[in-house]
Amino acid sequence: MKKEKSILSSFKILLKRLSIVLLMMTITRLLFLYFNFDSFSNLGFNEFAVAAWFDCITISLFFLPFIVIHSIPVSKKLYRIKELTLLIYFHAVNTLMLALNLMDIEYFKFTSKRSTFDLFAILGAGNDFAQLATTFIKDFWVIIILLIILVGFSELLYRKTKQVYQANKTVWRPLAFNFLIALPLFVLVGRGGFQLKPVGIIEVSQYSNPENSALVLNTPFTMLKSYGKKRLEIKHYYTEKEELAIFNPIQMSQPQHILPDGTNVMIIMLESFGNEFVGAFSGERTFTPFFDSLIGQSLTFEHGIANGKKSIEAVPSILASIPSLMDNPYISSPYGNNKIESLATILKKKGYESGFYHGATNGSMRFDGFAAQAGFDHYFGRKEYNNDKHFDKTWGILDEFFNPWTAKQLTKLKEPFFGTLFTLSSHHPYYIPPNWRKIVKQGKQPMCASVNYGDISLRKFFEEAKKQPWYNNTLFILVADHTPSTIDKLYGQRRFMYQIPIVFFHPKKLLPIKKDPIIFQQLDILPTVLDLLNIKTTYYSYGQSYYKKAEREAITYIEGSCFYFKGHHMYTVTNEKARNLYDFTFRKVLTNDSLSYYIKESKAVEKRVKAIIQRYNRDLIHNKTVVE
Repeated sequence: MKKEKSILSSFKILLKRLSIVLLMMTITRLLFLYFNFDSFSNLGFNEFAVAAWFDCITISLFFLPFIVIHSIPVSKKLYRIKELTLLIYFHAVNTLMLALNLMDIEYFKFTSKRSTFDLFAILGAGNDFAQLATTFIKDFWVIIILLIILVGFSELLYRKTKQVYQANKTVWRPLAFNFLIALPLFVLVGRGGFQLKPVGIIEVSQYSNPENSALVLNTPFTMLKSYGKKRLEIKHYYTEKEELAIFNPIQMSQPQHILPDGTNVMIIMLESFGNEFVGAFSGERTFTPFFDSLIGQSLTFEHGIANGKKSIEAVPSILASIPSLMDNPYISSPYGNNKIESLATILKKKGYESGFYHGATNGSMRFDGFAAQAGFDHYFGRKEYNNDKHFDKTWGILDEFFNPWTAKQLTKLKEPFFGTLFTLSSHHPYYIPPNWRKIVKQGKQPMCASVNYGDISLRKFFEEAKKQPWYNNTLFILVADHTPSTIDKLYGQRRFMYQIPIVFFHPKKLLPIKKDPIIFQQLDILPTVLDLLNIKTTYYSYGQSYYKKAEREAITYIEGSCFYFKGHHMYTVTNEKARNLYDFTFRKVLTNDSLSYYIKESKAVEKRVKAIIQRYNRDLIHNKTVVE
């Protein structure tokens, strides 16, 4: 118990209490690192120093009301009320911050970034949160235990900071000190310094390697800074004429006359089928023997690139060639209702009937709403399947039942048709039906068995599809939505965490059978399909056809940085500047940055990325993502 002896004593106690929060932030960061160690490289003192600074910024922002209340001298009569108010505020906010940081220990494995406020929009779509809540509690109970321990430890430390009231006759002195010196100091820290604009998420890349940004940041900071920041800003890097000379999303298809007119199209989006688990790509033990057999009969791309780390980002990239180059996924952003031209709308003009098949509960990730927005004629989900005996009690209908059901349903569409199947079973919580648990291949992580079950279910789709009259006149495109969580340090690196299988298969083998050693991103699927279907049209796309004579490229975005793939290199572009360069074809863990050897090339990449971002922002803001 301590008595006030000077005007500084209250300030010292305030610092002690805020130091408890800083300690908790540090502990949760160390836990975050421990559980995700393989996702970070080149760690040094600088990362932890910058992390401590961002923690101080976060504490100053979240605890500003606490600081203000703490700074006001009160009478003895009100002192107990003040201390009780401070105690309640301290634990409410400290517990929230702990919970957010601890949550990302596990959620980071799926997104490879700190969570932002869009997480609540995603969870709020459909019944996903209600269905998953009990599963997450069961699987991640350790996180809840850690939270309870840290909250208890915080209370123990807080008790040691209690003080006994002592009247101060000259109240104006502590008031003057608190409001003229202490409060402005915390405000300054909260904005991150004297710079023109307060520090945001993107600034972290100025102080550390962008691949380590998730470790340096903390989740309360990214949540706060992304709240209300959903709108894009118009960029003015170039005049519109200069921009068009560098990048133009309005393109003209080039019919190839390889496939017959009226060929059906079936895109199968494979949940979390990362290269790590596919023997044809990993060169190691496979968990997808059937998928590997299809790859051996198909046009496949050695360096397929996902344009995001979430399913909700993959769907518009694949079906409408629109990426999510912002913190909020396109579907859940304010621009999700913009006019778009997807494969469904373009093919409808050519007489195609379309159907979107996803066994999840209707409304999951807003896919049903996007399907309608994208011009699909039909949507088939758990509701339309109408047999909850096959419900996995978490996401939706098990793939082994929904996949062959989809193949049968496609026969009801008028040919030519365009279908999309999004699988779901190879997803956390990695549920395997009891009758398959001793059959599926087990690996180092639960994901292995889940992918193997997904592969078995994929085989069931094709077994049923082969019985249908439309099978031999159908182009199948198999593409992973994104890579999953991993315990492998190689696949945790940015240059590999976007690499996925993208496969074009035709039963009559009308396409070349080879693995082409080029970059091919999800955004390239729409323009390539139009060329293969011999459709002459002008379209809007951020990708380019396989048959277009141009340098191959791919672009992704995460935590304020764009990752741009070209040639053999992956560039990190942050704040309009190339920050890193790595060879994404080198299959070993890389720590050395090669940017200094490619200065000329990096300047060209900066121009290209800025032109893409400028056009992307302007067109989304003005609802111009169609050909007019």
